[in-house]
Amino acid sequence: MTQLHDLTALEQGAAVRRREVSPVELVEHYLDRVARLSDEVGAFVTVTGDLAHHQARLAEARAGEGGPLFGVPTAVKDLNLTAGVRTTFGSAAMADFVPDVSDEVVLRLEAAGTISLGKTNTPEFGTPCYTEPDVAPPARTPWDLSRMAGGSSGGAGAAVAAGLVPLAHGSDGGGSIRIPASCCGLVGFKPSRGRISGGPMYGDPVGLGTSGPLSRTVRDAAAMLDVMAGPAVGDPFWAAPLPADDTFLGGCDRPPGRLRVARFVDPVIADADVHPECVAAYERAGRLLADLGHDVEDVEVPLPPDATRVFETCWSVLTALSSAPPGREGELRPLTRWLTDRGRAVSGPEFGLAVGEIRRIAARALRRLAPYDAVLTPTLAQPPLPVGALRDDADPARDFQNQKEFTPYTSAWNVTGMPAVSLPLHQTPDGLPVGVMLAGRPGEDRQLLALAAQVEAAAPWSDRHAPCW
Repeated sequence: MTQLHDLTALEQGAAVRRREVSPVELVEHYLDRVARLSDEVGAFVTVTGDLAHHQARLAEARAGEGGPLFGVPTAVKDLNLTAGVRTTFGSAAMADFVPDVSDEVVLRLEAAGTISLGKTNTPEFGTPCYTEPDVAPPARTPWDLSRMAGGSSGGAGAAVAAGLVPLAHGSDGGGSIRIPASCCGLVGFKPSRGRISGGPMYGDPVGLGTSGPLSRTVRDAAAMLDVMAGPAVGDPFWAAPLPADDTFLGGCDRPPGRLRVARFVDPVIADADVHPECVAAYERAGRLLADLGHDVEDVEVPLPPDATRVFETCWSVLTALSSAPPGREGELRPLTRWLTDRGRAVSGPEFGLAVGEIRRIAARALRRLAPYDAVLTPTLAQPPLPVGALRDDADPARDFQNQKEFTPYTSAWNVTGMPAVSLPLHQTPDGLPVGVMLAGRPGEDRQLLALAAQVEAAAPWSDRHAPCW
């Protein structure tokens, strides 16, 4: 028998509009699953059940008025300010912090009538690609509870894959949406730079990070992007909005046409061994794209080896900007302290030169990729690893190297600002999810979503569920 969480987010929204199900019923259904499963998969840091019930009752009175996701439960990553709701940034040093303002992306989710069930698990300040903070249980892929959900949107990935919410907000500065999407068998979409406002804090002066959706289907991701997208007054840069009569969701229903797709499998930021199943997923995706009529061409890695050094300089400075309250520095994790020390050792002129160089590296890569409509790579170098496999508190430098070898592809598209999506096309023989990644031209998020929707239609995955489903 079909249960509410079997429905896609869009199907749930349609049922609310037809008054076949109420927002209150949806909230109660999901809160029950959260109570039973969240700690097991490490999904939530803070559950806001009373607030969700209140918002659901308000939505119920307007159930026929809203858009595609009106009345649909979701969750916000614990890196994003939510007024009146504990926001820990994954850090014991911030465990009792309650902001009095919300980020612009949170306000837009609320304005669209989505109902947040709380804040999802993230590592300290979103720095690592695994989610094992001191404020919550480790985030685990629901496909195998001994293995990681990835990071830094690991709680969001675990929540969606375990059926605790139909879709969730994430953020991505080096792969933090796409990594958990691959580990958890989901669609994870990183939009173009400037597609989603970073207001009011604008905490990333480099332009690596952005919010984005994690979901089970491409169309759900597109609908959530429609809700979150668009510049706010005061934004320093923005991707051109769609025409007033167009949507990202609508783009999923349009054939993308015959595209020229570049592909490469060699790692970008580390000399990493790429697992045979990740290569198999990549090769399968290449064949599928060719069968769909696209021209698929092998290319060399478009970013030079020295891009890693420049990215690390910027990453360490960004970590240093996320400081603990005075007197609580000792509560920070070893990796955070190590990166913070690296960041504080960078002078102002050195940081300015690094930002300039990373933009020049991006420009050269974009020129090399300009003839292509999309780029195919693996998402990760490995299927989801055991919890704790990357973390090394005794040697943070080794920890950081481990992370680079696990994620040698994702940060390339944060450097260039291109949109990128991880798609759950593949599984290992023992049932672990393996994603493949497609990137698109800067600003052409709609075209990338159209291609992703075409791939999903040709090789559907929505009927695959984790054991706890």
